[in-house]
Parts: sequence; C-alpha cells; structure tokens
Amino acid sequence: MRPLKALVAGGGIGGLTAALCLAKRGHDVTVFEQARGFDEVGAGIQLSPNCTRVLHDLGLEGPLRATAFLPQGVQFRDWRDGRVIAQSALDADAVRRFGFPYYHIHRADLLRVLVDAALTRPNIALLRDAEVRRFDQDAAQVRLTAVGGDYDGDVLVGADGIHSTVRSRLWGDERPRFNGCVAWRALVPADRLPQGLIRPMATAWWGPGGHFVHYFVRGGELVNCVGVVEKAGWEVESWTERGDHAEFAADFVGWHDDIRRLIDNLDRDSLFKWALHDREPMPRWGEGRVTLLGDACHPTLPFMAQGAAMAIEDAAVLAACCDQDVAAALQRYEGLRRRRTAHVQHGSRRNATVFHLGGFRAWLRNRVAGRVAARTSDGLYRYNALEAGQSRRDG
Repeated sequence: MRPLKALVAGGGIGGLTAALCLAKRGHDVTVFEQARGFDEVGAGIQLSPNCTRVLHDLGLEGPLRATAFLPQGVQFRDWRDGRVIAQSALDADAVRRFGFPYYHIHRADLLRVLVDAALTRPNIALLRDAEVRRFDQDAAQVRLTAVGGDYDGDVLVGADGIHSTVRSRLWGDERPRFNGCVAWRALVPADRLPQGLIRPMATAWWGPGGHFVHYFVRGGELVNCVGVVEKAGWEVESWTERGDHAEFAADFVGWHDDIRRLIDNLDRDSLFKWALHDREPMPRWGEGRVTLLGDACHPTLPFMAQGAAMAIEDAAVLAACCDQDVAAALQRYEGLRRRRTAHVQHGSRRNATVFHLGGFRAWLRNRVAGRVAARTSDGLYRYNALEAGQSRRDG
C-alpha cells in the first residue's frame, strides 16, 4: 500500500505518539495544534509497561530515562493513621514481569520528548496555532480547514482531547455527567520536605469520601500530588482552572500529617482544580476516513492512571492497522480498541467508589486490596499494542 497522507488534529501526548507511530511506518503526517506552542500545563503522569513498550519501540527509552523517575512500587495507605493497606513492587520487578519499566514523568517533559522526536522525522510536519475549524470527506480524501489554510489528506485522526472538535463535528455535542468529585493537582519541590518523608513509590491514601495520590517526577526534584474529594457546587471541567490553597487545605482537614505537609509546601503557581466528569463508552468512534483517538473518544476518570496509556496504545494499533484500505483500516482499529478502552473507563469509574469507602466496607476492601490490585495490573500491563495491531481478532 502506498504511504498515507495523515492529518492529526491535536498535538498532545496521543496526537504526537500517533504521528510518530504512523511516520515510523512510512506515512506522511501533519499535526495541527491549536495552541501557540506544544506545551502542557504542569502535572505528573504515570506511564505503565503497556505504554512504555510503545514508547521504547519508538526509540524514546534514552530521553525518557533521562527525565523520568522509576518508582520502586505502588502503595496504598490509610488516610488517617498512615498504615500500609497493600503494596506491590515495580522498578526491576516490572521489567521482569512485563518486559518494560514503569515511569513517573512530568507531562511537560514527556511532551518535550515526543516533540523532539517528531522534529527529527522528515515525514512529520508540526503546525502551531493551527486550530481545526471544520472538515469534510468523500471516497477519495479528507479536506480540512484550520487556522492558516486548507489541507487534503487520506485520513484524519481526531486526537484533540476531551472537548474534541472532530468528535463534535462527527457526532454532535455530548453531555458529560459530573461524577460528584473535584480533583486538585499540584507540585511540591522535594527540597521543601524532610528527607525520607515521601517514599520512592506511587502512594495512594484512601479515605471516606476522598483519596490522595503522590509520587516523584523530574528525577525526584518534584512531588506530583492529586487530591480528590466528593463535593458539589462546582462543575468546571478544565485543566487550567487555578485552585485556592485554603480551599484545598480545608478539603483534607484531619488527614495524615504527611498529606498536610505536602499541601503546606506546594508551589502555589502549580495548583489547579477541576471537576471530574464521566462519559459512557462510544458505540462508534469514526466514519469513513475520519477516526478518533485518546480522550476524544474514551476520556477516562483518573482512578487507574491509564488515560495517557490508552491514547499511546491507540496510536500503535492505529498505525499498525493502516496497511490496508483506509476505511477498512479505521474500522479494524476501532474493533481492536473499543472493548479494552471501555473496560478501563468502567474500571476507573468503579475505583472512584472503591477508593472512597468508609467503615465496614472499607475494612472489607482493605482485606482484598492487594490481590485485586495484582490481578488488575497484570491484565493492564501485559497488553501488547504492537502485536494487537497485527492481530485479526477484535480486542
């Protein structure tokens, strides 16, 4: 099959990974980013072995290791007394079990790695300040209008996030459901904290009506924090809404002193607040020569640390499918991905309840937490997106 001319709406993690995967297979790719630069609001991200497999295949192991943090494990702790409920090993154990490492990384650092890689590819064009306005298609091509001009291509990939223009033009505006939780995220300079306070792990503190997650990023220089509480009255779904420090602190009154120290020492310029919204899995993602990827088609609550991983998996499977007629390739891509991404969406929704249990139900949860977490991670992390795209089975 001749090389495709691919148009990718969105220059975030999913869109850039898709561009790299498609370019590696010989296709020509133009990425349209609506912002003036390929920037990411500061926050951490967890990259599990199911997606680092794809990133390493793209030749990115070196730059990832140069800026990421490799956690020793995952730990669940009690919100009040700090006792360890369950834990599991990562680091060398993750490589032994799953073949690839588990990274904690600042989103801006990951985006920089992807942009730098894309700039070395002669068959990738990165367009900034190029918001996609509209598109149409026929049996022969897709025609796209963006700020700066009109473009023709063989395929259009909508990787333009949770408020996707491509999705809305395909299927109309959707109505997400506020799930009753508000999330805080912030960064804490590690040198503001007592040495040894934060363990080199992904730590999740479970409490009634809320939970708190923290882990190192940027090689251990920063601690990424995410605090989630059940509260009503504010439903703004935005990654760029500034947060109020006093309100954040008030939401975690009574929690363990480690949590209080993190909140007291955070970089206030890094504090953001967003209301979490849930969406049902989509029965269809694309039509004809147009498809969706990542949050544009399966936005996921942040309770399994798999949102970016699913977009990265999508990118690898999509590129592997594009070795045949475009319409057939995109249908096959959807068929291979819908079940798995829906499973992660449902699992994340379930965890939103499980993490926030109290009383006797929390005691029951704690008794089985280790076994359940091990089974869940095994099913997630062993997935091979590079092989899935070669399979003829639906996934």
